[in-house]
Amino acid sequence: MSFLIKPDGAALAQPRRLFLGQSGLLLSGAAVALLAGRDALAAKGAATPSDIEILNTALGAELEAVAAYQLGADSGLLLKPTLDLAVTFQGHHKAHAGILSSTIAKLGGKPVQAKAKYDFPVDALKTQTDVLRFAAGLEKGAVSAYLGAVPLFRDRELAKAAASILGDEAMHWAVLRNALGEEPVPAAFMG
Repeated sequence: MSFLIKPDGAALAQPRRLFLGQSGLLLSGAAVALLAGRDALAAKGAATPSDIEILNTALGAELEAVAAYQLGADSGLLLKPTLDLAVTFQGHHKAHAGILSSTIAKLGGKPVQAKAKYDFPVDALKTQTDVLRFAAGLEKGAVSAYLGAVPLFRDRELAKAAASILGDEAMHWAVLRNALGEEPVPAAFMG
């Protein structure tokens, strides 16, 4: 879930798209149960290496989002209450990362770690508006990735979990658009 907009304006949402939209792989019932906080149900299933790989890709994307929001917070460009909003959204991504990491560990995998350095377009961030557009691009990419993934899940619990995260990302995107003075919900359908 890249939070990034390249200098040419294209969104960098490839990690999340790989995790959700392009992989075509699904998490096991055990992973779904763990993500939903239902350890007892998780014991009934068995995770595959593919499940752990998908979870780790998602975790990597969430860790990147946490780092991107930290960049925005540390930039000195965000004024209150926008700074508070960025920190709140970062907290949501930390919560996603936390559940993904613990799920990977419970399934016997090794959670990926945050990179020491991300390739963010720091030079393009000169104003609060730049940072907000950067964040909005991240969230829009996340919405699109989860939207593409929800119908791919065979397990309805996993679809619900993905839809829950999709809803969170959509709210982030709408709030950021509103902060930019743009129509928060630009269309009746997301596509």
